[in-house]
Amino acid sequence: MNIKHNINSFTNRLSSPDCTLIAVSKRKPPADVMEAYEAGQRDFGENKVQELTQKALELPKDIRWHMIGHLQRNKVKYIAPFVSLIHSVDSLKLLLEIEKQGTKSNRVIPCLLQVFIADEESKFGLSEDELMSLIKSSEILDLSHIKIEGLMGMATNTANKDQTKKEFVSLKSIFDKIKNLDLPLVVEMNELSMGMTGDYEIALEAGSTMIRVGSAIFGPRDY
Repeated sequence: MNIKHNINSFTNRLSSPDCTLIAVSKRKPPADVMEAYEAGQRDFGENKVQELTQKALELPKDIRWHMIGHLQRNKVKYIAPFVSLIHSVDSLKLLLEIEKQGTKSNRVIPCLLQVFIADEESKFGLSEDELMSLIKSSEILDLSHIKIEGLMGMATNTANKDQTKKEFVSLKSIFDKIKNLDLPLVVEMNELSMGMTGDYEIALEAGSTMIRVGSAIFGPRDY
């Protein structure tokens, strides 16, 4: 697996400066991350806090680490001092914990709100109604150590491209709807994180600004 070649290939395909490639390095050794880093890649995604913190200790400090997996409240403190973006905020309670840890770390932590768009019970995320309630909640007005930058969603794991497209278009529609609201200062709709190795092309067509690609860069994972 030629990681450098794969990074360059994706970088050339994503000629738009409006889209960020996040190389999903979960379960991959630091040497693989370094190969991607040396090819110019700076944004990396992990889904486990322990693995993320370990790699952040070992690898170059200018890497932008993205937490893309389900995040438990009791684990926020470990990544709060350095994480570049948390993609998977799926409750007000989690948001309040990130605020608390951001205060302790004396930094503003960028976040995305995860929206449930898939036809799969195993996926996490807010419904559209829950999302709107969260954005309009009074609690959000007091937050000063987080910044909600946009939304994230995961499509159903299916070969049905029409279904995938429908789910991504639905998320983009919610994104646009929120963008046109009178939003609290802590909320901006700049980023739409959707699309992975199997469906990133559909996501880009639907308006994704961040794609999370793992196996197409690093090869299959050992589970």
